[in-house]
Amino acid sequence: MPRTTTLECPGCPPLRALTFDSLGLIKVVESRGNRGIAHVVERWGSPDSTKCVLAASIDDRKQDPLLAVARKNGTVEVVNPLNGETKISISNAGVDTEVQPEDDNIVGLHLFRKHRQSSSCNLLTCTSKGDANLWCVKFANSSSDNASIGDSRTWKIGSSGHFLCSKVDGSETYAVFGGKGIEVNLWDLEKCSKIWTAKPPPKNSLGIFTPTWFTSVTFLADDDHRKFAAGTNNHQVRLYDISAQRRPVISFDFRETPIKAITEDRDGHTIYIGNGSGDIASVDIRTGKLLGCFLGKCSGSIRSMAKHPEFPVIASCGLDSYLRLWDVRTRQLLSAVFLKQHLTNVVLDCNFDGKEVVEVQNVKDVQIEDETVALPVKRKKTPKEKERSKKKAAKDSERSNKLRSKKKSRSLESQIDDDS
Repeated sequence: MPRTTTLECPGCPPLRALTFDSLGLIKVVESRGNRGIAHVVERWGSPDSTKCVLAASIDDRKQDPLLAVARKNGTVEVVNPLNGETKISISNAGVDTEVQPEDDNIVGLHLFRKHRQSSSCNLLTCTSKGDANLWCVKFANSSSDNASIGDSRTWKIGSSGHFLCSKVDGSETYAVFGGKGIEVNLWDLEKCSKIWTAKPPPKNSLGIFTPTWFTSVTFLADDDHRKFAAGTNNHQVRLYDISAQRRPVISFDFRETPIKAITEDRDGHTIYIGNGSGDIASVDIRTGKLLGCFLGKCSGSIRSMAKHPEFPVIASCGLDSYLRLWDVRTRQLLSAVFLKQHLTNVVLDCNFDGKEVVEVQNVKDVQIEDETVALPVKRKKTPKEKERSKKKAAKDSERSNKLRSKKKSRSLESQIDDDS
């Protein structure tokens, strides 16, 4: 069974997280009540290394929520995040039959949330070789699992390098891509055209040029696609503003291991970064100032982070097989759940209603100063216990009789001595 460890802290607010691992399993972790403890409530799928989850995206609306999952074997699944039922499975290998799914993995996935109807949904995928696909999935009806693929668009976002990260802005009109040997570039999804490309930084004071290698990227605000932050393999965090210049506006180093995950806060200027050595920190991207590191070092590389839009909580997961929930104000650990497999992604269900379920017990309760105290109930003894107690009482009586006889014999001996 998964192990749950907690610290002496106020506890977790009501939330629901879905984690994805290297064996293709989807595990649901919930925390109920104002001081809940996170624990695993459901597990979907069967262990299979070929179904390793590479990317995930969720539309957590109250009615007809959807979850999109991209796997290592080249398939994209649309799943119901409430019960784990698969609505449709799309094979991305059909785009280029000459390339195997293992050689052209899906590195970016986005499920469009705005203007989505209950009878259809749109998906954006990006592969490591630069193939972008915009899928339109149509459902027969809202309560049926029958679905089909409608019109789809495919275009090339790059012919060289190796793509590793992508992100769609809040308006779902623009997307940014980057990778190894590929500078971050911004695309207009409606026109499928590139509108901006970054320029590599100049050589340092020693004349050394650092090769381009982007590992993660995120937009700073939902209503502004011009500013985004990116993490690199050479432990750098860069801020880009396409309205100002092509080179980074701010660039700073964080520790000495590659940046593996980066996510934004809704305030528009705070970002959270995680690296390959398990360090997590919050940074004010306007000045590049380190606000602080999260207490408690993770024992494995960070692979994914998600910030809750309402609660001051951030979820992180990685290769140490732990899902950790942090308080962004104090940067302390709220709870950690051990999930056995290497975790690759985590998403949060923001519309989760975490009301605590109260169980009814057949015990008479007494209300004392707003606290419920259960009356003690005497437990009846079993026949074996009764027999044991009888034997014990017999032994005790036998011992007491022996002691009395010894005392009597001693008193007689003393009287005989006195008479003599």
